[in-house]
Amino acid sequence: MTTGTESCLSANDWICAEYVRTRGPELTDATVQHIWITLTSVGVALLVALPLALVARRWRAAAGPVLGLTTVLYTVPSLAMFALLLPLLGLSPAVVVTGLVLYSLTLLVRNILAGLASVPEETREAARGMGYGPARMLVSVELPLALPGVLAGVRIATVSTVSLTTVGSIVGYGGLGNLIYSGMDSFFKAEVLTASVLCVVLAVLFDVALLGLQRLLTPWARAGRAARRRPFPGGPLPRRLGRAA
Repeated sequence: MTTGTESCLSANDWICAEYVRTRGPELTDATVQHIWITLTSVGVALLVALPLALVARRWRAAAGPVLGLTTVLYTVPSLAMFALLLPLLGLSPAVVVTGLVLYSLTLLVRNILAGLASVPEETREAARGMGYGPARMLVSVELPLALPGVLAGVRIATVSTVSLTTVGSIVGYGGLGNLIYSGMDSFFKAEVLTASVLCVVLAVLFDVALLGLQRLLTPWARAGRAARRRPFPGGPLPRRLGRAA
């Protein structure tokens, strides 16, 4: 316990407001780097995953290799992944971003395929009847309807990336992971706990923001749920009718 004359820093307490106050710039820099690495990694992964998913969907022979390769990449331990990329990309943020992109592919490719598969076939037939070609149908019909599944994958990939970014501390580009690694090395309790809590907060904030974006971009999904919850027009079903049904 910290006494009246002893600061929480000198006592090496886990919870220390003085640490947050005196190390504000350091925490801010680490948080900004963490956010930048996360957003860049997920953004690049989405740009790579979309054409891969479309290739796997267009040519069934390519589906197995695409899904198999992305799954194998996801199983590679993060330390081994960064060690393999280090000779190719050098000691730079590109090592961490590339590794995180590769880890996100399996989540994104599978969810994009699942989202596209959820589009009703009658909707596609109606679009063809209106003269929609494959490209226009994809952009105007299939991708908008697949958004719930796609954004679900983006949410999972983003939260996972927030966590995996900390491993980048082994090459000096781990955002808040740098502080966690440094705190564990020196057994600086406040540094470890504060950086860890900030990682959790970032993951929650990203998840909530993406959930809000999903609801904003898919108003028809909310309308559908509201319609299913809407009561019977004439009031509650009579008990006899309910039992008969």
